[in-house]
Amino acid sequence: MSVDLSLIERSACEIVDLLREEAISPHDLLDTLAAQAARVEPRVNALPTLCFERAHAHADALLNKPVAERGLLCGLPVPIKDLTDVAGVRTTRGSLVYRDRIPETSDAGVTLLEARGGVVYAKSNTPEFGSGGHTYNGVFGVTRNPWDLSRSAGGSSGGAAAALASGTAWVAQGSDLAGSLRTPSAFCGVVGMRPTPGRVSYGPAANPYETMSVHGPMARNVTDVALLLDAMSGELACAPLSLGEPATSFLDHARSPRRPARVAFSEGLGIAAAEPEILAICRKAMDRLAACGVGVDESDIDLSTATQAFHTLRGISYAANYEEVLAQHRDVLNPDVIWNIEFGLRVDNPAMLAAQRTRSALFHKMNALLQRYDVLICPASIVLPFPVEARDVRDAAGWHFETYIDWLAITYALTLTGMPVIAIPCGMSASGLPVGIQIVGKPRGEAALLSAARAIEDAIGTWFAGRPQTA
Repeated sequence: MSVDLSLIERSACEIVDLLREEAISPHDLLDTLAAQAARVEPRVNALPTLCFERAHAHADALLNKPVAERGLLCGLPVPIKDLTDVAGVRTTRGSLVYRDRIPETSDAGVTLLEARGGVVYAKSNTPEFGSGGHTYNGVFGVTRNPWDLSRSAGGSSGGAAAALASGTAWVAQGSDLAGSLRTPSAFCGVVGMRPTPGRVSYGPAANPYETMSVHGPMARNVTDVALLLDAMSGELACAPLSLGEPATSFLDHARSPRRPARVAFSEGLGIAAAEPEILAICRKAMDRLAACGVGVDESDIDLSTATQAFHTLRGISYAANYEEVLAQHRDVLNPDVIWNIEFGLRVDNPAMLAAQRTRSALFHKMNALLQRYDVLICPASIVLPFPVEARDVRDAAGWHFETYIDWLAITYALTLTGMPVIAIPCGMSASGLPVGIQIVGKPRGEAALLSAARAIEDAIGTWFAGRPQTA
């Protein structure tokens, strides 16, 4: 067993360089992650299912190849969200319905990631069917925030974000519908990217034409996110909307930061209001950008029509995917999941048509703004991480929310536009909790967005004080 806990502090790109130089092996990394998981997982619960035996076997297969044939990630370990199938590994989707499920085949996105040198060693925790902004379920329990174990890690990719923050991952795969890559990144002080639909493919999916839910990368910095995005991107035969690989890698774009000339800043996109401390921290970040010569303008963009459209389209998706599950297993489902499915089953044609028209209007509104600005910036969450005992947020900044997901409006409104969005840390609250911003790019503009986000990351500078108590 070769354990070197100092490797945990290295970036994913540095780790891949060491793998290519054969200064370390994938086995060293797996042993180190196993040791770190033994230290922190009893408290954090980010990676409830570990598959190190499978990972070491995959590492052996990689090491039988020449270094040049070990793929882009060259043996870098990657955890997979528990919504996504990994062959031979328990995959529960956070649901008691599937508590003992072990798929025989992997999702095509996982197969692609492994073909590019990723080594799967764990499944990250998620709420049931990824249904909320707080990671807890009846199978594995709650995932805790490494910065304060009494607080939520966000959701639904909360396990992935908490693993990154607590040192049990260098990069992580996740997914995003209402903000599931972005809210956990804000809560845990890491970076998460919601790509353009089709940029990261997966399947075979029940609805291969789905454009609301996407898979995407998470890491501790923008450059590492770009590395994983390269490894996840590409066409898949089972995904009819999948996009081809870019001519120039996303990593190359991230390594060539280009400071935006003009950015638009919105406090709440006309649909949300962030707590005052969060706004103050975000505005300090904008001040640092302005001090670097970036033109920062206040935006009056109004996405307030997104709420009903999002509920309608999300409900349709839940009904399509889980109507049969509801009929057979209602007694063990989370009440919020039941509400989601039943909402979708009640949607009529006029509501569906109205939602589609609203979504189109939101795209055109956002696209028009981004023709005048390089990026749009707004808070990534309207609240700080909340107590793990709470199921969701019902009141914030003087607003009351009717449903358990409406506190996520600042992220789900951007989902409807289809634009790529990246969430990065921008500061720390007085109570020692991370705060993040969302940066919105142009249509299919991941390359330029990553370059701008890297420059913004550099301009904001060191944002944290110390390390999480679990690291």
